[in-house]
Amino acid sequence: MPSPDVILGAAVCACLVLVGYAYVGYPALVWALSRLCGRPPTPPRIEAADLPSATLLVVAHNEAADIRARVENALALNYPPDRFEILIASDGSTDGTNEIVREYADRGVRLLAFPTNRGKGAALADAVAQAQGDVLILSDANTTMAPDAARRLAEWFADPTVGVVCGKLILVDPATGQNVDGVYWKYETFLKKCESRLGALLGTNGAIYAIRKSLFPATTTGILIDDFVIPLTARMKSGCRLQYDHRAVASEETPADLGSEFRRRTRIGAGGYQALALLWPLLNPAHGWVAFTFASHKALRWLCPFLLIAALAGNLALVGLASFQVLLGLQLAFYASALGAAALPRRPRFLRYLRLSTMFVMMNAALFAGFFRWAFGPRTGTWHRTARGPAPAGAKS
Repeated sequence: MPSPDVILGAAVCACLVLVGYAYVGYPALVWALSRLCGRPPTPPRIEAADLPSATLLVVAHNEAADIRARVENALALNYPPDRFEILIASDGSTDGTNEIVREYADRGVRLLAFPTNRGKGAALADAVAQAQGDVLILSDANTTMAPDAARRLAEWFADPTVGVVCGKLILVDPATGQNVDGVYWKYETFLKKCESRLGALLGTNGAIYAIRKSLFPATTTGILIDDFVIPLTARMKSGCRLQYDHRAVASEETPADLGSEFRRRTRIGAGGYQALALLWPLLNPAHGWVAFTFASHKALRWLCPFLLIAALAGNLALVGLASFQVLLGLQLAFYASALGAAALPRRPRFLRYLRLSTMFVMMNAALFAGFFRWAFGPRTGTWHRTARGPAPAGAKS
């Protein structure tokens, strides 16, 4: 029988291998499989007269800083006006958001002003019930969509197998307006493309995606990451296809600082564990490629904080063994580099590669915090505005 040190050593190595697979092995494997077994997306070609009726739905809470630009952008979208509705659902806003939206009532913009902040999921459920379009195009209050983006999304619904379409989100610097898509964001976009080729796309970008109204879940109250749970719930219940279209483009400002980004990722982490509890049937191999991508890209990644802690703790217990002294030194050096890289400036651009270790550690720390928020925190879906630069005077967050 193997000694305890051998068993513990094997466990430490297994933890690190699983983390490596989640972040490096899986991307390589899904790329290869998407080329061998997938198919490139081919959008249907339809005339403007055949586009479905659509509702652009934006749920906002205290977004006075951005809502005017969001409405102006929505009004400029190239979509047949007789089949296009703009619906703003204000979830307990107190900063003037409602008053700004009401200025556009004579241009067909509808406002649903809910009196209390109940959370995005609750506001979504009530707003969808009043939406008039057969297709719902969901977006954020700080998003800017390309003029043809809504049409690009809607064209896919000529294919009856398609239930959800995800667009491409570009991140921009709030100060300069320049594209600042980081290595990690490009990495995630790459995974979306590969998974879409396999017919196994997982979730969407909340800033730009569309779903058939008939497939929208009956209730979304309390859901923390709606752009993940809603599309996969539709897939789980109907078998519909989720499609990624890089031609449907939107842009959005990055959070103002690491603190804002950490809080955002903690909320996403809590939503991820919540989603696993809701969507675990997708791990059944009967769901084909979806089971593979869900297990590798999401479920395993949400376990990575615990695998990293277990690897470090197990390695400390084996510090008396020479080979594991080297491994412990490598782990500690990695975490030290992540801490040091956090102090590096954002410019010049090549420094972003040195900050990858910081991003990795911060993301897993946020997932770890998110687990405890999900497990022990208050069961509420209320939300707060993410800082994206200066808010207007009087705005609350």
